[in-house]
Amino acid sequence: MKIRPLHDRIVVRRKEEEEKTAGGILLPGSAKEKPNEGTVIAIGSGKILDNGEIRPVDVKLGDVVVFGKYAGSDTIEIDGEELIILGETDIKAVILT
Repeated sequence: MKIRPLHDRIVVRRKEEEEKTAGGILLPGSAKEKPNEGTVIAIGSGKILDNGEIRPVDVKLGDVVVFGKYAGSDTIEIDGEELIILGETDIKAVILT
């Protein structure tokens, strides 16, 4: 199934949760924190400005982005995969490779 977000919204596939800490301690499921990084898999057409023009979204497909810890309360499941719908303002940075 495909998805196309509207306006300045972005669909992100969250990075996998860490199984162990940097020190090598294995984490049980309840102690794991959801990562605040993910890959952009769909973007909307852009923000509609007051004068009617559309300003394109600042990220592109495939970008790895960092978003706020409490951002992404809008989650959906498509083909058994949990995806996050974010507003462009919820994205804090793009990780450059």
